[in-house]
Parts: sequence; structure tokens; C-alpha cells
Amino acid sequence: MIIAAGKGIKKSYGIDVILEDATFAVQEEDKVGIVGVNGAGKSTLFRIITGSLEQDQGDLFISKNVRLGYMSQDFDFDSDNSIWDELVSVFRPVMEMEHALRELEGDISRLGSSGDMEALNLCMKNYADLQERYKSSNGFGYQSQVKGVIKGLGFTLEEYDKKVSTLSGGQKTRIALGKVLLQSFDVLLLDEPTNYLDIPSVEWLEGFLKNLRCAVLIISHDRYFLDVVTNRTFEIENGVLTEFEGNYSKFIEKKQQLRALQMKSYQEQQKEIARQEAIIARYRQFNREKSIIQAESREKALEKMERIEKPDALPQSTHFKFEPRIKSGNDVLKIENLSKAFDRLLFRNASMEVSRGEKVALLGPNGIGKTTLLKMVTGAENPDTGSIRLGTNVFVGYYEQEQQHLNPDKTVIDEIWDDYPFLNQTELRNKLAAFLFQGEDVFKEVYKLSGGEKSRISLLKLMLSKSNFLLMDEPTNHLDILSKEVLEDALVNYDGTVLLVSHDRYFLNKVATKIIDLAQDGCTMYPGNYTYYINKKSTLPAAQDTQVKADAEEATLLKADWLKQKEERASQRKQQKRLEFLEQEIPLCEERIREIERLQETPEVFSDHIRCQELHDECERQKACLDALYQEWSEIS
Repeated sequence: MIIAAGKGIKKSYGIDVILEDATFAVQEEDKVGIVGVNGAGKSTLFRIITGSLEQDQGDLFISKNVRLGYMSQDFDFDSDNSIWDELVSVFRPVMEMEHALRELEGDISRLGSSGDMEALNLCMKNYADLQERYKSSNGFGYQSQVKGVIKGLGFTLEEYDKKVSTLSGGQKTRIALGKVLLQSFDVLLLDEPTNYLDIPSVEWLEGFLKNLRCAVLIISHDRYFLDVVTNRTFEIENGVLTEFEGNYSKFIEKKQQLRALQMKSYQEQQKEIARQEAIIARYRQFNREKSIIQAESREKALEKMERIEKPDALPQSTHFKFEPRIKSGNDVLKIENLSKAFDRLLFRNASMEVSRGEKVALLGPNGIGKTTLLKMVTGAENPDTGSIRLGTNVFVGYYEQEQQHLNPDKTVIDEIWDDYPFLNQTELRNKLAAFLFQGEDVFKEVYKLSGGEKSRISLLKLMLSKSNFLLMDEPTNHLDILSKEVLEDALVNYDGTVLLVSHDRYFLNKVATKIIDLAQDGCTMYPGNYTYYINKKSTLPAAQDTQVKADAEEATLLKADWLKQKEERASQRKQQKRLEFLEQEIPLCEERIREIERLQETPEVFSDHIRCQELHDECERQKACLDALYQEWSEIS
């Protein structure tokens, strides 16, 4: 059933058209990914749906009594409540019922002693009715639900009593997300919900949203997250919204196919138009009555032809590559027995080596000290114990997550020119244009820029540094998907060395050649990309694996997650049994094929054409069966 829809929605700011034709429909329990470049109009669409912004044209339909929940990317709030009190406040009506039940219990006890049976019966009826409402409102489980969300979002038990007002902006955003997730909505709109979440928290959120019994619309640049959660995709491009069935990867595949087909049809029609115009021109050159009639006839047919529009140009994206000025030695970085603590221990006994050409991703939970470790390598922070040694001819370039190195009062062009004065104006304007700063944009003050624009300035400065060792702290934050893809290609083709921190699993899969997992007691190295790292971690010893799963189940405390994990384990056991069966069946099938081939070579068989044909048919069946067995074995294993 459709619970929300838009038809021909248009929104402009002055002469800038943001949405030209947004037409869509959302079904119950749809999980929809909203994608498009920065500034395409995704957040504008959300604000129109929630009613905080009015469209210029078009119609918006929301079913009666539909409850909308919305978490903005720019959500900001302050509170003197503790983390626990702030999140549990969502269930204030339930807590009020709880308090009323306690009062009714006191009344029942008092009336039972007084002997007033009529008042007692009425009180007991009210108690039973209220208790039923309390039960249906999750009164017996809401505290466990709150605990599950708090843990899932990466907060520890010790942080429950922490004041919200003392938290960082990222932590407050997680609290805001938790409050939205704990409420009951029919349509939930989330704008970049994975910002400020570490990978375990993102994985928890994926499971939570997949099991949520409501429609969810998600703006996100996290392609891995969209692949896991969504079943439909809305793309906003050049002001037009297009609906696609399937997750992000399926959308990309379908879009490429659709664009290729549209371009082919357009080009073929253009060729046909050119051919007809040439024929018409020849007929007119003959200048005879008959040829002129034929020319006019073809012109009319050409005018009636339904023209195929040329596919819109792809949105502009940055284009650049990192080029080190000189080649470093083979040993780029060596860290031994590093430790660091502030008000608490971050990590200790951390040791690692990074060699020339490696693309190393540093992973670990939020707060473990990944950014601090990068700052230590740059010299901005000092370790408590241990040593950090850079190799020969190593020149470090640092991309900072918070962009604090940018001067907010400078213009874009001065921010670059002051650091690289040897560039002439033409060279500088060309490089800025490659990063989408054109015309008057180069004279904008830095403080007026969006997060994505600041990221592009930082990437340009990093490129101009020609460093051979790049330290990058969350480089994909604030970048749209097109810009992420350009950055991925630039790093993959970079001849230097990279040490980066990122929660973007799609990005890690594409770029990383080594994963270093930072924990409180040291580092573990995995020589591969993110998928390799996940696969290796899943092969922990049975006892340790059991404990990890038990901890995960305790952290979620949600029945839906527990049932899902139970189903997955059952499915895995079923697949393992099937795999064992296939591994027994394949040799038997192969042996039977060899046996038939031996029989076909014997005189008594090849002289008997009927027997020969029977064996030939059986051999073909066995080979087809073997192919199917191998295919199934390959898919399962």
C-alpha cells in the first residue's frame, strides 16, 4: 500500500532550480536509498516531505494518520540530561503508565483492607486495563530496548550517566539518531545516519533498519550501507527524480544499462535523421515536381517523428591524481610499543610497519585513538611510551578530518595561494576548476563553504604538496559518491604510501591493501582489503567466536536481531551439510563418468550400437549433473 507519494514536485531558489520534476511513491516497509551529488536536492526533498519547506509546484500525498520521523544531517541539540535519561525520555508516556500502575497497586491494597468491594472491583478493572495498555506499549521491554540502542550506537555502560551537554557534536548526533530509532513511526527519514558511527555501530544500525517494520528513506553516501539496507533507490540528477528497484549496486548496474541504451537509441535516431535530411536535400536539388513532392513528404514524416532526447550530461566531478615529488625508501614507517592515554588509556603496545606503496587502513572502535595515532606520526601529539620512526626521504601529507587547518577568514583562492605562492594565477585557477571551484566561487570565504567544499580544498592542498606518504583521517566524509569514486581511483593509482582512517567499507574494499586493527592492547595486521579482514576475523577459534557472538547478542537485546541470528546460524548449518553432501557426491559422479568412458572403449560395447547409445546418453547426463554439482559447490563454498 502506498503511504507517501509526490507528483511533479518543483522547488527553486531564485534562478537555481533544485527539483524540476520529483515524482515518486513509497510503499509500506520500503527501504529507499536517496542518492545524488551534493546539492542535488536530497535534503530539500526531505524537508518538503516533512512539511518544513513548501514546494513551488506539484503535489505531495501522505496517508492519513501516518507518523513521520525525521533526523536531519544538521541536527543539533543540547541537554542537561544524562545519555540514559535523554533516550529513555522517548518512553515518557510508558513511564507515566508505570507510575500510575504503582499508585493503583497501593489503592488496591488499601481498598482490600477497607472491605469496599465495589470500589475494589472498579480499581482492579482500571488496573487490568492500564496493565494491558502498558504491555502493548512495550512497558516490560522498553528499558532493554534503550540499552540495546545505547550499546549499538557505541556507548559503554560507564557512559550512561554522562551529561549530553558534555558530549562532542558527533556523540550528540548519535543520541539524536537513537531517539528517532526508539520511537514508532510509519515513515522514517534519515539524512546521513552513518556519520560519526564506527563500523560495528554501522553494522548494528544495518540490522536494526532491515528489521524495522516501517518505511525508511535514507540519504547516504555510504554505498556498502545502502547495499545492505535498501531494496529501492531514488536518484536525483539534474533536478529529476528517477525510481529504481534494487539496492545501490543494482541501481548503478541498471543506470549504466539504461544510459547506454538511451544513448544508442539517440545516436541511431540522429543517424536516421541525418540520412533523411540528406535524401531530402538531394530530392530538392533535382528541382522536379515529383522530387519536390517526395521531399515534402519526407519532411512531414520527419516532423512527426518522436524525438529521443539526448541523455543529460553526467554531473561534474573532481578530477585529479596524487603524484609524489620524490620516491621514498622502502621502509616508510616503523612504530614500536606505542602507548597513549589522556583521562583514560587509549592503547598500549601498538607496533606496526608500513612499506613503500602500501595502502594501509587503520581500523578500530570510536575513541580507541586512531586520529591520535595519525597526529603522533605528524608530530602534533607525543606518545607516552614507544617510538615512531619515518624512513628515508619520507615526506608526509596530512588530511585532517575536522579541516581545522583551513583559515575560515580567507577566500578559497587565498587559502591555496598562500601555501603555494609559486603557482601563477592561470595555473591556480585551472587547479581550482578541477576541484569544481569556478568563476566567483574562488572568492568565497572558507567559513561559508559546505563540508564537501572544504573537503575538496583539503584534497587539492594534499595533491599540491606532492607528498609521498599520505595520512588521511576520514577522507570520504562530506564527499558525494562521484567524488568518492574519483578519490578511490586517485589513491589506487598513487605511487606513494597511504595510512588512512575510514569507516567507509566500500572505500576500504577498493583502496586498502593492508588492514591494521587497533585495540587497547595493541595491533593486529591483516594483509588484504576489508572483505579479507572480515573473512579472517570470522575464523577466530570456536570458543572466542562464541563469546563474540554472545557479546553481540547481549549488546542488541532485541528479539528481532536474535531471531535473525538464529535463522542465519540454521542456514549456515544447512549449507555446511549440503556442502559435505556435494563433496561426497562429486567424486562418485566423476568415477561413474570414467567408468562409462572405459566401458565405451570395450569391443562388446562399441560393437553394440544400442548399448553404446545408452552409455553415451548416460555419460552426457552425468556430465551435466557434475557441472551442476560443481556450480552449487562453488556458490556455497
